[in-house]
Amino acid sequence: MNASAEHIAKTAPRRGRIRKRALIIVAVVVGLGAIAFGVEHFVFGARYESTDNAYVQGNVIQVTPQVGGTVLAINADDTDFVKAGQVLVKLDPADAQVALDQAEAQLAQTVREVRTLYANNSTLRAQVALREADIARMQSDVQRAQDDVTRRQPLLATGAVGKEEFNHSTAQVAAAKSALAAAQSAAVAAREQLASNQVMTEGTSVEQHPTVRRAAARVREAYLALRRVEVPAPVAGTIARRSVQLGQRVQPGVALMSLIPLDQVWVDANFKEPQLRKLRIAQPVTLVADLYGKQVEYHGRVVGLGAGTGAAFSLLPAQNATGNWIKVVQRVPVRIALDPKELAEHPLRIGLSMEATVDVREQGGKSLADAPRVGAATQTAVFDEINHEADNAVKRIIAGQLGKSAH
Repeated sequence: MNASAEHIAKTAPRRGRIRKRALIIVAVVVGLGAIAFGVEHFVFGARYESTDNAYVQGNVIQVTPQVGGTVLAINADDTDFVKAGQVLVKLDPADAQVALDQAEAQLAQTVREVRTLYANNSTLRAQVALREADIARMQSDVQRAQDDVTRRQPLLATGAVGKEEFNHSTAQVAAAKSALAAAQSAAVAAREQLASNQVMTEGTSVEQHPTVRRAAARVREAYLALRRVEVPAPVAGTIARRSVQLGQRVQPGVALMSLIPLDQVWVDANFKEPQLRKLRIAQPVTLVADLYGKQVEYHGRVVGLGAGTGAAFSLLPAQNATGNWIKVVQRVPVRIALDPKELAEHPLRIGLSMEATVDVREQGGKSLADAPRVGAATQTAVFDEINHEADNAVKRIIAGQLGKSAH
């Protein structure tokens, strides 16, 4: 036996022992890994449902003009923060100012015309009284003329009264009766004219007269059009996607820019169908954003589960009843509300990726909301002041034409 064969024979048992020891170590490691996986699956998996298919969502508010016009100024650009009510875009106010001036003049004239209607009531009542006095006087004249005829008629046969004089008295009776009929017709006409004028004024005041209200509505319309040449921010937020340009002629409803209130964002986490079994409203959620990493955690709660899968609401929904079909596990969006304080400390942006982990141990909640929302989901009050100003402008004009002070 040579030296090489002798060396192999001596080292073979030792190599076998090393190989056996390595296999045992590998087996132990695999076993421990399997045990750890099982523990994690039955302990952690039973308590939590997680997904990395989650993204930040928020209200993307389209800033649009309510009237058309030429852009004179743009007071905000992309990434700018704006306050609620801040003027973002200003349009040319010339046409709107002319329309307002015309409407105000028309309202003032209308108030004066309606005041004339009310004043005519007194004049027409006086005319009716005058006509009634004329009737009384004419009736007296007819009676006097008739008495003269009655006295002269017996004297006609004796010759004490001449026939010509008698005929003259008879003619006076006819004339008096004609005058009485004319006076009565004039009185009827006066009463009808008074009634016609009263129809225009009864049951209302000058301020509430339909003609005045119609003219006032035109003033409000023109006033609002003038104020709307300034396009305000409906809420506080950050500007994005500005498309309007200086000198551009814009039409009502055209998007000028977008406004995103980043303090009101939420997370839509898309969970698989099997994961929805234990998800309930109000369950606590822990979230991590790729933007900040795992050192920053957000805490929120489940506030609602979507009414359908994402595929059901896609632009081109799946047609599973046609051709060959392959089952694909669907996902349902779950809305998660974030803690406002944590959101203020670490702001998020629309579309950022998130990892969401829901603690599903609390099973007392509901899987679907069964009560309507109390209050508005979002609202603005920046346009209320303009409406009040329009009302005050109308009151001021009417009061000025009535000689009163506006309240």
